[in-house]
Amino acid sequence: MIRPRRRTSASIAVVAVAALAWSAQPASAAQIGTVSGSTAAAQLKKGMTSSMTPSAARSALGGLTVKAAGSMTGYSRDLFPHWRDASTWGWPVAPNDACNARNAALYRDGQNVTMSSTCTNLAGTWIDPYSANKFNAASDIDIDHIVPLANAWRSGAAGWSTTRKTQYANDPLVLVSSWDSLNQAKGDKGPEAWKPPLTASHCLYATRWTFTKQKYGLSVTSAEKSALTNMLGPC
Repeated sequence: MIRPRRRTSASIAVVAVAALAWSAQPASAAQIGTVSGSTAAAQLKKGMTSSMTPSAARSALGGLTVKAAGSMTGYSRDLFPHWRDASTWGWPVAPNDACNARNAALYRDGQNVTMSSTCTNLAGTWIDPYSANKFNAASDIDIDHIVPLANAWRSGAAGWSTTRKTQYANDPLVLVSSWDSLNQAKGDKGPEAWKPPLTASHCLYATRWTFTKQKYGLSVTSAEKSALTNMLGPC
């Protein structure tokens, strides 16, 4: 039997230094800095109307149906046709009537965004509302369904028509441009299980979540409602 070689204190120190150096690396090669918490949180206002205030969200939250989450039986993302023609599903035609909902969101949420005549090859800068990190590559940005498709399914969308599911999956209120790493960490979790790491965004995150559920008649669980109430409380 070959015995594993024991590490010396010197080799352990080298490993520790290497690990420290790795942890100090930028989160993304395309990350170009950070912004203030209030600036990042303000990104969540894009797609909301002026009447969608935190105080109005507190009132709206009280009117939502509270019930246990439904079954995931039969769920598939493919049942929610997404990244469809933007202007068909509530987005402005400008700047380009060739945009799908994903690229329309990138244009709306970015700064100094340019694109091809077919609304592809987007370039610009993007602020992640969940972390306050700033990026200069669209490839680092995911389009987050503020209330994830699976969460919508569990809270009422399972019985929707395909047209209704398509509307939801491409709705400007529902879509938020966010750092892909955090969007993947969020997954299909509700606010009782995942909140933006940036505390400054909690108020508008809960506001947008609540109005999305209200618009589409979706229910909330008791834990979800409690989390939203706590997030809206300090607003």
